[in-house]
Amino acid sequence: MKQQHPLEALLRPAVELNTAIVCVMCALLCVFAPWALALIPSVGMGMGVGFLSFGVYRGRQAWIVLRYRRNMRRLPRFALRSDQIPVSTRSLWLGKGFRWEAKHTQRLHESQQPEAAQYVKPSGLYRWARRMENRLERVRSLYFVIRLLSADSALNPFRPLPPVGGIAALHAVEWKEIDVRLPLGERVGHTLVEGTTRVGKTRLAETMITQDIARSTNEVVICFDPKGDADLMIRMYIEALRAGRGDEFYVFHLGFPEMSARYNAVGRFGRISEVATRIAGQLSGEGNSAAFREFAWRFVNIVARARHALGQRPNYEQILTDVVNIDGVLIEYAQDTLTKHHPNAWEVISGIESQLNDKNIPLAMKGRDKRVVAIEQYLQQVKIRDVVLEGLRSAVRYDKTYFDKIVASLLPLLEKLTSGRIAELLSPDYHDLEDPRPIFDWQQIIRKRGIVYVALDAMSDFEVAQAVGNSMFADLVSVAGHIYKHGVDDGLPEIAGGQSGKVAINLHCDEFNELMGDEFIPLINKGGGAGIQVTAYTQTISDIEARIGNAAKAGQVIGNFNNLFMLRVREERTARTLTDQLRKVNVASRMMVSMAGDSSDVDSGVDFTSSGGDRISTVQVPMLESADVVSLPKGQCFALMEGGQLWKIRMPLPLPDKGENIPSNIHDIAEGMRSQYSTGDRWWEEVMPPPVNFQVPAEFQNGNRVALYQPPGGIAGSELEEREDAAWNE
Repeated sequence: MKQQHPLEALLRPAVELNTAIVCVMCALLCVFAPWALALIPSVGMGMGVGFLSFGVYRGRQAWIVLRYRRNMRRLPRFALRSDQIPVSTRSLWLGKGFRWEAKHTQRLHESQQPEAAQYVKPSGLYRWARRMENRLERVRSLYFVIRLLSADSALNPFRPLPPVGGIAALHAVEWKEIDVRLPLGERVGHTLVEGTTRVGKTRLAETMITQDIARSTNEVVICFDPKGDADLMIRMYIEALRAGRGDEFYVFHLGFPEMSARYNAVGRFGRISEVATRIAGQLSGEGNSAAFREFAWRFVNIVARARHALGQRPNYEQILTDVVNIDGVLIEYAQDTLTKHHPNAWEVISGIESQLNDKNIPLAMKGRDKRVVAIEQYLQQVKIRDVVLEGLRSAVRYDKTYFDKIVASLLPLLEKLTSGRIAELLSPDYHDLEDPRPIFDWQQIIRKRGIVYVALDAMSDFEVAQAVGNSMFADLVSVAGHIYKHGVDDGLPEIAGGQSGKVAINLHCDEFNELMGDEFIPLINKGGGAGIQVTAYTQTISDIEARIGNAAKAGQVIGNFNNLFMLRVREERTARTLTDQLRKVNVASRMMVSMAGDSSDVDSGVDFTSSGGDRISTVQVPMLESADVVSLPKGQCFALMEGGQLWKIRMPLPLPDKGENIPSNIHDIAEGMRSQYSTGDRWWEEVMPPPVNFQVPAEFQNGNRVALYQPPGGIAGSELEEREDAAWNE
């Protein structure tokens, strides 16, 4: 509504409605009784059209005021099914909203004035209905009255407000909503989503992930979920099926190792030294611990190089065994190497070993295997240039007690990653063709444009979840560096039309502060060159600082996120991350002025004078206050994107899909997740209609299940089907 006045003043009675009613009545009079106005019928018809046109114009103005006042108390319901979410190859749809400008700050300021309370707060009848619900709660005979008062229906004049809390005026200040979209070119600058628990972070993640999966078969989608959200996992699987990508979907879940895919965080590398970096990088490097971490790095590197030279793929279980028993690695490597240089080497070594006893073993080698001592004495006589062998010899020369002490900090970490059935997931047996669980690595996932859901079961075992998450991030950083230098298709044969080019890798990290370490900084700092687009979800800035332990590094992490989505937060410092980046605007306020004065002139007939009026003044205020961010309703956020543009967005409430015809392996994991823990991030369920069943398309069904795992290499189709049937029957 165009306003020619200094103050817009929308929170007021809709006086335009009076004019509109009068104009409509005059129009009817002119058309049906022109004689009452001394008009001939033809002139009355023209006058009627004129009155009606002006009435419609004034009625529209009144409708704007009425709708604005209504939105201040209750926003229109906005809900979509996942298949109704718009998908574009040029932009990411975020929800409905508007660009926040100075006029919206002005309207918000007006809504907070005492005289506007009658239009903003719930009406007296609404408050009466809520009081009656509480009073009649224990009267069973009047239970139907409570049901009527609390019915969530548009026909209910006492309809309760949706349980989203906050201040509706933050979004009601603009009645012309549009679709808010983030250009895909901006996502490579990374996105940070901040919000306290149960305010809609997971719902925003679902909206983004749904589009990432459906947008193109040329994009990779990876979701890290430390706690494990069954509905998010189901949503990703349904969207993968809907997009025809069901065969590319993997679930890695530490809480359900019997049904999870397998992953070796140190099995693929560009340089063998990366294995030691990924493991030792998780150890503390503060103070005296830095020296122990360097020792741990060296010994892990020694055994990793030895295993690599022996043609074996490193894994956590093997590294733990080798670190605990370094003698065994030296003996195995020496058996493979020495005969290549001297055919009779082992005969000489056996002779030396037979002559050894407790008296002639050197003091530094006490406690070592006699064969290790014999190998060392042999190599002192025969010089063999082998870098790996020299590294193993230097490790065994340490006193065994001293050696155990300097690697003591490494053993707890490795034991976390190799205890129980988790060892099956993180140290997979590549030669076991009877195991139907697939083995994946990040380079394979990126090449096949896969979709991966990673649940780390942090609520059951936070230490293991943190260690595995850090390992995965470190591995991903290594893969990103390889892609940046050599491309995605390095090592593959040329395909028709050339290489596939850069692949968009959409990395969604829920509660990422629980997973991040020093390896996360290069991932967001330089990962964009490899196509990685990070969307990180956290609660407060303090969570990041507490995890890293350094305010400067936390600032370095936050500084790499170009897009900021701020839902309701409880920490003022976190809210200032948004508000301190906004400019100040002028807000107008009205002040009533009344003056009176007497006259001292006895000859004048004027005894006193008075005057009154309104004075409008402006004051400079921040575009948003921290209190506005703290008061956001659930499912709403402020977004700072595209070079500092501020948008106000509300996300759609999720309408249930038509059915839950989910394969048994996915369904079992989801049910187990729901029974063991619940994220509580389902605040919308109280205001949503009951679900209707969704039928999975027939082409994706295989009897009563949908195939999830990929066939292990080298197995015939019929044999694989028999093994799958046996596994499913179990």
